[in-house]
Amino acid sequence: MPLHAKHIGWSRGGHLVLDGVTVEPCVGETIGLLGPNGSGKSSLLSVLAGVHRPDSGRVFLDDTDIGSLRRRQIARRVATVEQQVDTEVDITVFDVVGLGRIPHRGTFGGDDAADAAAIEQALRHTGMLEHRHRRWHTLSGGERQRVQIARALAQEPDELLLDEPTNHLDISHQLELLALVSELPMTSYVALHDLNLAAMFCDRVVVLACGSVVALGTPAEVITEELVEHVYEVLAQVTVDDGIPQINYRRAVSTRIAGSRPRH
Repeated sequence: MPLHAKHIGWSRGGHLVLDGVTVEPCVGETIGLLGPNGSGKSSLLSVLAGVHRPDSGRVFLDDTDIGSLRRRQIARRVATVEQQVDTEVDITVFDVVGLGRIPHRGTFGGDDAADAAAIEQALRHTGMLEHRHRRWHTLSGGERQRVQIARALAQEPDELLLDEPTNHLDISHQLELLALVSELPMTSYVALHDLNLAAMFCDRVVVLACGSVVALGTPAEVITEELVEHVYEVLAQVTVDDGIPQINYRRAVSTRIAGSRPRH
């Protein structure tokens, strides 16, 4: 079974961040993590990655408690892509992607041929092979995100965790990046703000509010007008086209004026 969480509870600074969260994806699924700011999406990704140990519940990789594994063991199976990554060192695209091979290197180095093959395959898969000699600081935001995904793929993981990967990208790059992620032959967790993007590219979605799961299922099952109003405090019109919900936002509930009529 892929990376999954059972009854996760986790507090930080005396504040309950995750409360009884269970997520059990099928192999190869793209799972969208949805919810407003502070709902626990990034924290859940950190716990899934083994960065934080839960106070209660457990995270499993196959049938093994991830808490019993070493960081290198986890890194060989689980790759993460953060919101935005930058560096003052102006290294090449090839070198950035090569960082993904670190978990496979031992005290005396690794298999250079295997490393080179994994890096080239990752660059080709993300459409960045011809840019391998470019410098990091010459890349656009969308190109940098593709390179970060290539770096994650070079790890040759079974699981991929992405935290708001479309932040600061234009619409074209958002669509390209999520199409790429949804087609990868691995199980992916993707924290997203945009419900329309989640509806388009995720097999199932988990909606969090105040650290708890309030809905879980396919986008068509979960993303409803009632849920958007309850969780996001926004009035919206939700229509379903070919099984994919489309959300048309109207206004925040807090701005509702007594006696006013909604805009159409």
